[in-house]
Amino acid sequence: MTRRQMLTALFGAAVLALPVAGCGHQPVQDEPGAELILRYAENQPEDYPTTQAALAFADLVAQRTDGRVKVLVYSGGELGAEQSVIQQMQFGGIDFSRVSLSQLAEYEPALSVLQLPYLYTDADQMWRVLDGTIGDEFLSTLESLELTGLSWFDAGVRSIYTRQKVTGLADLQGLTIRVQESDMMSEMITDLGAKPVKVVYSKVYAALHNGEIDGAENNWPSYEAMGHYEVAPYFLKDEHTRVPEVQLASPAVMEKLAALDERYPEIIRLCARESAKVERRLWAQQEAESESDLRAAGIEVTELDEEEKARFRAAVQPMYDRFAQQGELIARIRQA
Repeated sequence: MTRRQMLTALFGAAVLALPVAGCGHQPVQDEPGAELILRYAENQPEDYPTTQAALAFADLVAQRTDGRVKVLVYSGGELGAEQSVIQQMQFGGIDFSRVSLSQLAEYEPALSVLQLPYLYTDADQMWRVLDGTIGDEFLSTLESLELTGLSWFDAGVRSIYTRQKVTGLADLQGLTIRVQESDMMSEMITDLGAKPVKVVYSKVYAALHNGEIDGAENNWPSYEAMGHYEVAPYFLKDEHTRVPEVQLASPAVMEKLAALDERYPEIIRLCARESAKVERRLWAQQEAESESDLRAAGIEVTELDEEEKARFRAAVQPMYDRFAQQGELIARIRQA
């Protein structure tokens, strides 16, 4: 199987959220020695970075509880879509999961700050923020939603790619750009002078090929996996959005763990942080490989200089004005 075929299978499964054959688990009696059997919901395929991190988390928990706690990972959306999983966790029906920030922001609007475009200068700054006091503060806000935040995962950085060459903000004016089902993303594209268009992800290739849209936006692996580079070979590396994902626990399971051994909740947190390092490493590797392969395939990449980046940031300032009440927090993030 070629790398393109592997990536297509990987991301196609993610898009369709189809259950992965064999990812289910046997009943409790097949887990000898375990005193507590817990369920971890993951909607990505088994070989995806977030699922591999979930499996690492499960291994760490088993090791550090001497086998008393067993975490079973259900991949491929077997336990439901993210919205359903969040709701089940709030009632203690699912013990652990990894969910996208956009889903959580529907419950806690304050999290939307982390989805603002051009918020960070680079990935290092984002991790300084999320692994520090600010990130801990955001995780703490999840308690009001009956969720326990454990750690931050990487979901990549998104940029714009088009059918025709775009070298800066001026070239984007009037272009039709496919966006996710996200009001913030639509607002960003509008502020940049383009026209946001919502197209089902599986139909983006055809829409680009037929000229129904001028471009789209996504991360490197998705751009490669879905073959969009074949019909939109101009990649504007504006890196507008770096959105993390969150590893969660149900408060109910944290209570169960504490009842079994008072040390276990902290052990769970430590295992989660270590598994996040695994996920970030795997994602960075996948992202770098995709970028390298795509450049070798002949796509044309435009990287913005500081002057042009400033134009992009200025264009989306109205979005920041809408978050004026959180101006102090935004300033703290940018100073990190």
